[in-house]
Amino acid sequence: MASLTEKREENISGNFYVDSSCIDCDTCRWMAQSTFSRVGKQSAVSHQPSNLEEEIKALQALLSCPTNSIGTIQPPENINQVQNTFPILVDENVYHCGYHSPKSFAAASYFIQREEGNILVDSPRFNAPLVKTLEEMGGVRYMYLTHKDDIADHQKFHEHFKCDRILHRDEISDKTKNIEIPLDINEPLQFAEDIIIIPVPGHTKGHTVMLYKNKFFFTGDHLAWSDKLNTLIAFKNHCWYSWEKLVKSTEKLTEYSFSWVLPGHGRRHYGSPADMKNELRSCIRWMQTTL
Repeated sequence: MASLTEKREENISGNFYVDSSCIDCDTCRWMAQSTFSRVGKQSAVSHQPSNLEEEIKALQALLSCPTNSIGTIQPPENINQVQNTFPILVDENVYHCGYHSPKSFAAASYFIQREEGNILVDSPRFNAPLVKTLEEMGGVRYMYLTHKDDIADHQKFHEHFKCDRILHRDEISDKTKNIEIPLDINEPLQFAEDIIIIPVPGHTKGHTVMLYKNKFFFTGDHLAWSDKLNTLIAFKNHCWYSWEKLVKSTEKLTEYSFSWVLPGHGRRHYGSPADMKNELRSCIRWMQTTL
């Protein structure tokens, strides 16, 4: 729980605040952009919610904060109703799970509801209200893990939903040694009619991304959007395996059509397929200059 005694002085006065345990993960700042901003090297409340929509978004961010660094002076009366807003619709049948985990440094997780079997993309915190809603939405058939960093509570989700976990063999460790579907691929895999899993070594050796319906690109820590730069980016300063291989992996993604980039870290973004391809090519040109 957030602590009033540790409340950051950078917060403006009002009910919501951020305390000094903030790890600067950016979750609250993209989930409730009108309320939270980066001040110094941590988040702070720069605008108190002034209507119901802003309050709901601020409470969603509070519930999703991986370190419980967001608090309210007066207990929110509608917190139970806000819990029931998760997972939050992104587009069509794709949802943002919220409840980011400190085990994956607040990586975002997504839920795909589909007749052939629902898919959890990377792992949020194992949270009772979220789990209940996922049960009501048909449960989880598969848990697709982009790479070894964002596995969080995968074991709890597996035990509860009896879902099959998917992870590249090069990413398997003691924590994931019992993965049901280890991928041993160097080329794209047509996992289902509407799903392609693409190996993109770079950030880690066995990192993969998943393209769903030629529209939704779940990119893990491979690519993300930067609101500050207004462009697609890759994380050179957080590349744990090979930047050169990451650049080559990204070059191959120009073969695909997509409208959404849904990352684990960084911000998501929507654009026309043509615009997104241009953004990807622009990102690649920048990456090539850094080799």
